[in-house]
Amino acid sequence: MSKNILITGASGSIGKRLTNVLLRKGYSISMLSRAPGQNPAVKTFIWDVNKGIIDDRCIDGIDTIIHLAGAGIAEKRWTDTRKKELIDSRTRSIGLIYNLLRTRQHQVTSVISASAIGYYSDRADELMTEDSAPNTDFMSHCCVEWENAVDEGEKLGLRIVKFRTGVVLDKDGGALPTLAKPIKWYVGSPMGNGRQWIPWIHWQDVVDMYVYSIENITINGIYNMVAPNPVTNAQLTQAVAKQLHKPLWAPNVPAFVLKLMLGEMSTIVLGSTKVSAQKIQDAGFSFKFAEVRTALKEIYG
Repeated sequence: MSKNILITGASGSIGKRLTNVLLRKGYSISMLSRAPGQNPAVKTFIWDVNKGIIDDRCIDGIDTIIHLAGAGIAEKRWTDTRKKELIDSRTRSIGLIYNLLRTRQHQVTSVISASAIGYYSDRADELMTEDSAPNTDFMSHCCVEWENAVDEGEKLGLRIVKFRTGVVLDKDGGALPTLAKPIKWYVGSPMGNGRQWIPWIHWQDVVDMYVYSIENITINGIYNMVAPNPVTNAQLTQAVAKQLHKPLWAPNVPAFVLKLMLGEMSTIVLGSTKVSAQKIQDAGFSFKFAEVRTALKEIYG
């Protein structure tokens, strides 16, 4: 079983949680970062993706690489420059690692990478499986480029796993604090018509799924990283409000307002993506939080 793991994007909320779980399980963890690490239990190696710089010692003794690196999709408006940054931060980073694997002796056998349900993008009420075709907008294009870059590892004889991740529910980061803030101030409401599907997942199940894929080498290829029971935007908003004991009285935020505010990026909140979790369940993974109500109760309880 894998014991020596290199993580990119380890400073993100999922990266931190995954690192802590793996350390408790006895794994040796290294990370690639632009700055020295703060955790003395983790070896930190410096890289600069834009400059093509990477400490070649980072792969010494490593058998599994977890690729979580990538600029935040919703952090800035999608200008042409930002779009390039979003793609490059995901593709050039793994490319830098693969170039290293091609030129040095190593014992890496597996690369387990994040991807996103943005691969499917806005698909109304159609249920998306791993075999569904990608959409044609920017989010889909970004995910296709991301996955293609990761798949280059197959030419090196590596086991490749890619997780198309949904909306991760975590009160310390991601979409949930943004959704919950107006609710806490009594001005929360669904976005657009509220009927768009949200493929959510509790952060604990995200971490557990990464650990499951590390420890089960039969896990291979692409999997949707979503809970088995998706909800609509309105249902999620109502569930958060109920958990926070706040009323919902404000009218829905009109779609045209969101499009004016966010531009092309409005697809993140207005797009409807209903995603199946059947494949990862068939592979033996059991969800701790299959229902959004119990997920939110644990998060806020």
